[in-house]
Amino acid sequence: MVIVGNISVGGTGKTPITGWLAQSLANAGRRPAIVSRGYGGRRQSEPMRVTPHSDPGVVGDEPVMLAKQAECPVWVCIDRAGAARRAVAEGAEIVLSDDGLQHYRMARDFEICVVDGDRGLGNGRLLPAGPLRESSRRLGEVDEVLVQGMESEFPGLKFELRIDRAVRLDGAGERPLAKFAGRRVLALAGVGFPQRFHAALGAYGIEVEPVRAPDHGRVSLESLLKRGLPVIMTAKDAVKYPDSAGGDLWWTPARVYMPESSRERVLRRVIALLDKN
Repeated sequence: MVIVGNISVGGTGKTPITGWLAQSLANAGRRPAIVSRGYGGRRQSEPMRVTPHSDPGVVGDEPVMLAKQAECPVWVCIDRAGAARRAVAEGAEIVLSDDGLQHYRMARDFEICVVDGDRGLGNGRLLPAGPLRESSRRLGEVDEVLVQGMESEFPGLKFELRIDRAVRLDGAGERPLAKFAGRRVLALAGVGFPQRFHAALGAYGIEVEPVRAPDHGRVSLESLLKRGLPVIMTAKDAVKYPDSAGGDLWWTPARVYMPESSRERVLRRVIALLDKN
């Protein structure tokens, strides 16, 4: 079992890292599966298989996003250990848990903690006085620390989530984000730290007007379209809305960029778990 989690609240990039690692293992000829609690969906007391067409309101938005992006089975259940057992019974040789660093009922062979390099650990205090779910000492216990932000001074292996194109929500086409330069757009990011998405769009010369949306939540696309501006959303948001919504609606596929040496290190260490068994 490989746990990909964090020790602070808010988005750090753990779900994209989980998808990247699962896809990398699949490309290496391995049989991974992903398990998730399915936050934002209905509480599933029994393991449920997620497909790219599953209802995010039932299984959660992040599991559907992972099912679309990673070529491997995705399972959700409030009992992630039970979901992992089901995944193995269905043929997985290695299971990745999206989140769950603090879910100690679940056995683990390898732990990855993902940190936002811009925010770091905030004031270093535990909730509710600060952003931490666990003491910063926990970072010394995990197997790898991955830090989002190539220029960050926070210690760990650096990575970035890069976006460079926008895809129509209805699938009718795509265009480089640079084509939106100089235009005002509504930026929809129902994620833990939307400011990073806003900054990524702004780097293309796009005039960003943030749309307030709760993490894992939805907004009225009809109301946004009445503004007469393009709406650009994250991949996590895109799975919540029907592709038949029409209008000037776009989403941005994000890819994990990591130096080759770091990619090889993480993948080599995880594959070693399989070879050891």
